[in-house]
Amino acid sequence: MLSEALAPAADRADTARRLLLSARTPDSAAMPVESVAPWLARQARAGDFRVTRVPFAELRGWYFEKDSGNLRHESGRFFSVEGLHVHADGLPARGWKQPIIVQPEIGLLGIVAREIDGVLHFLMQAKMEPGNINTLQLSPTVQATRSNFTGVHQGRGIPHLELFLERGRSRVLVDALQSEQADWFLAKRNRNMVVEIDEDIETGPDFRWLTFGQLLRLLRLDNVVNMDTRSILACLPTSGASGAGDPADPVLRSFHDPSAPSAHGLPEILSWLTGIRALRELVQRRIPLEEVAEDGWLRTAEEIGHDSGRRFRVIGADISASNREVASWTQPLIQPQVPGLMALVVKPIDGTLHALVQARVDVGHLNVAELAPTVHCRPADHTGPGREPYPPFLADVLSAPGDRIRYDAVQSEEGGRFHHAENRYTIVEADEGFGEDLPEDFAWLTFAQLTELLAYGNHLNVELRTLVVCAHTLY
Repeated sequence: MLSEALAPAADRADTARRLLLSARTPDSAAMPVESVAPWLARQARAGDFRVTRVPFAELRGWYFEKDSGNLRHESGRFFSVEGLHVHADGLPARGWKQPIIVQPEIGLLGIVAREIDGVLHFLMQAKMEPGNINTLQLSPTVQATRSNFTGVHQGRGIPHLELFLERGRSRVLVDALQSEQADWFLAKRNRNMVVEIDEDIETGPDFRWLTFGQLLRLLRLDNVVNMDTRSILACLPTSGASGAGDPADPVLRSFHDPSAPSAHGLPEILSWLTGIRALRELVQRRIPLEEVAEDGWLRTAEEIGHDSGRRFRVIGADISASNREVASWTQPLIQPQVPGLMALVVKPIDGTLHALVQARVDVGHLNVAELAPTVHCRPADHTGPGREPYPPFLADVLSAPGDRIRYDAVQSEEGGRFHHAENRYTIVEADEGFGEDLPEDFAWLTFAQLTELLAYGNHLNVELRTLVVCAHTLY
């Protein structure tokens, strides 16, 4: 069990200074960046990794409850697939019913850091997840559910877990509970941690030390840095870094200068978000999974899907992974039907880059609303028969000229529960007159304000956290 005792924590401004130095170190003798892709390929060839879709009846240890139809594991742990009935603003008066993953336990997502040649490096793992589109991605040092690290699976131990459990072995740089995808999880949170060590440790063949600058270069590529890594790195503090370079650079000012002008103060932002949480409707009620059929969800021997052909499916998978704590297992996975678009519109305000975020209500949120990207949608849902209305600013993003697209890559979502889930992540610079008249649930924030909010849980959703860390590539 994780220790509840107080652990030594690093000064946030000092961490920000050291992070900036690491961001400005685009390569390292510890692991040259051009060697990362060949290393991942070797690790994939060296292991036995297979994912086969199977009918629900072939899921070992999983069963549909007789009375409710809920899909559960016989241990009573891991997670379940249940029904959710939601009443929320924008839905019909009768609400909406859908399948949802219920996983109340809090997992650990942790990265170990240490200085090598005076520069902060991060210990990354080449980890297979059953839903990964390309088998192995750069994952945190430790990525485990509570069921995993308490041994419910009866598998091998988790390497380097003790660095997060034992007091005195490390200093805490980041420690916050953060949400997961609220479309598909009900109130799911994981503990996001970065701990720093001074000792040299034996890492093993599945691990490599990389600078933040190297990780930023890899974030420019599709499907290399996994979602959990992106979530943790976004939480690293940035405000207060001295010697940030050209003080006229709006990106550096936005991340690192605590005195840089901002459109709104943080207390004003928090009051705005609190007001939306207090006034918006989100009523969640867990129901038997079999009841979601009333809203068009159909269960066959092979899958649970919606009769519209949209949204997502629940499927079964048989998995082999030679380098995991358990060599083989079966489980359900969520399979989205179409990719999403997560876009952040940015522009300088008084010489400081600001990001336009929305306070978004999703069916699975723990606290009604969280800050989300400017555009957070599946564009295919807004075309063709039965299409939904265009969300604000989607047309602006889709029509943005190439010279205003500052970041653009396809990134995978969490491969432990989702099968081949990808979203396009993009950062678009607005023109001069954009956003003069905003909807009431949108606001401009600096990146320093966003990273300060990430010191606490459930303020930024996981998609916005990805865009925050990707925005570091704009330096």
